[in-house]
Amino acid sequence: MKTLLLVLALALNGATSQAQVAPSAAEAAAYTGLHAAAHKGDAAKIARLVAGSAVVNATEAHGRTPLHVATFARQREAIRALAQAGADINRLENDRYDAVTIASVADDEDTLRVLLQLGASAKQTTSRYDGTALIAAAHLGHDGVVRQLIAAGAPLDHVNNLHWTAVIEAVVLGDGGARHQATLKALIDAGANLQLADRHGQTPLALARSRGYLTMVRMLEAARGR
Repeated sequence: MKTLLLVLALALNGATSQAQVAPSAAEAAAYTGLHAAAHKGDAAKIARLVAGSAVVNATEAHGRTPLHVATFARQREAIRALAQAGADINRLENDRYDAVTIASVADDEDTLRVLLQLGASAKQTTSRYDGTALIAAAHLGHDGVVRQLIAAGAPLDHVNNLHWTAVIEAVVLGDGGARHQATLKALIDAGANLQLADRHGQTPLALARSRGYLTMVRMLEAARGR
């Protein structure tokens, strides 16, 4: 059973990591207008193009707006310029990712901080897994991102279509190491529901025990009495 769960987790880990796709080098080289300026971080050109009636929420073949492109490219001044020009900061691209989730998956705390300061939501349901940025970050052990998202009001107990919460993903798709432990601690400290089980009735504590993640087991056992 433990082996089967591990294989499933690894398969889902691969699927999730491939679901979010940044513009390829060829796609970026072919960009024009606002998409090109966003990718290069040219805030002044963005302002000029918008003043000349460029469509700030225009999309390319994958549904990415210039703001999505700027987020993938970590071009924070471009993000600010686009937001000032009226870009939809919460828009989903074709794979149902928003800028907050893009930055969260990339472990890009600085860009995430800018997006949240500009009013981007940490509460959206995103991705083909009907998840959230918090679930994606917890899965990857991006503990600093997790803390930012929690502070921004991300839903702690959202259940995705795999029937997993952020707490469960921190265990099931993590390696039991320091960053996933820090992620789990942040979720526990924030008051996440530790009794929500997966579709097989396994709680986070049971899942941690089955994987031999002893530090996580101790954390979850200590939290049961809270």
